[in-house]
Amino acid sequence: MTFMRQVYFDGAGGPEVIRIGEAERPAPGPGQVLIKVAAAGVNRPDCMQREGAYPPPKGESDIPGLEIAGRVDVVGDGVVSLREGDDVCALVGSGGYADYALADARLCLPVPKSLSVIEAAGVPETFFTVYDNVFTRGRLTPGETLLIHGGSSGIGSTAIQLAKEFGATVFVTAGSEEKCAFCRTLGADAAINYRTHDFVEEIKKMTGRRGVDVVLDMVGGTYLQKNLSILAPEGRLVQIAAMQSGKVENFDLWPILLKRLTFTGSTLRARTVEQKAQIAAALRQNVWPLLEKGAVKPVVHATYPLECARQAHEMMESSAHLGKILLVTGN
Repeated sequence: MTFMRQVYFDGAGGPEVIRIGEAERPAPGPGQVLIKVAAAGVNRPDCMQREGAYPPPKGESDIPGLEIAGRVDVVGDGVVSLREGDDVCALVGSGGYADYALADARLCLPVPKSLSVIEAAGVPETFFTVYDNVFTRGRLTPGETLLIHGGSSGIGSTAIQLAKEFGATVFVTAGSEEKCAFCRTLGADAAINYRTHDFVEEIKKMTGRRGVDVVLDMVGGTYLQKNLSILAPEGRLVQIAAMQSGKVENFDLWPILLKRLTFTGSTLRARTVEQKAQIAAALRQNVWPLLEKGAVKPVVHATYPLECARQAHEMMESSAHLGKILLVTGN
């Protein structure tokens, strides 16, 4: 029996429940590969899982971690697209915070030439999420306008770069002047400090009161009505989280009706492998060429050793980061 290091939670709670221990190294089933993990991305759903609010889907590992990069170590039955020794990044349902992790071969993508294998760990969760929600669900097209809330986050920094590459005008909100400046370096056309300015009024000024075509929001709560108020006719609001609240009081439907708006949203983890594989195929075709030549990239704020997962979660929850936070195994 071969063991590996893993991160686990000693009950539900804050970062203080994070522990590191040993577990049996998993073996790939049909259609899977075992990846020797070089690095894993840290994401807010990991923090929600730690709190007991976002359990892994049935059949997935209790080990946290939704995205990894590393080297294929063992190939399961029926896998023909990958070989032992291939460097890949992968979206996983769980299990990333460990020395080894299982991944469905269809959700593995080659490490782009412009990135190190560690940097590539910051790609899957954010690029899958942004591409599916901004371009597939949000239907953003060249020449349109996009507002991203939380522009300095991993999701936000990815959305800025991709939207600009696909020809959109990009506005963002962020919580400090430093974060706003960071967003502008990534290509944002304007950045609004929501602590000092009313983003509704600022967007109306910048768009001649027309509003924006798409809003990507992870806040929810009181932001919902504000977002609807600044959407242009035929606009699309895409909800990917509800950090403030998932419930809204005194909701007014009329903006949706009068402006013919679309209100949609999604989560990624609970979807089937087949659905995720469709996103992976779209990324390979439409986004991987941009990653290969370095036109877009994950922005890495900090890396921590696997043993320092607690500090990584504390950094995530402080919201002080600019871009992605990664755990590095040393493999």
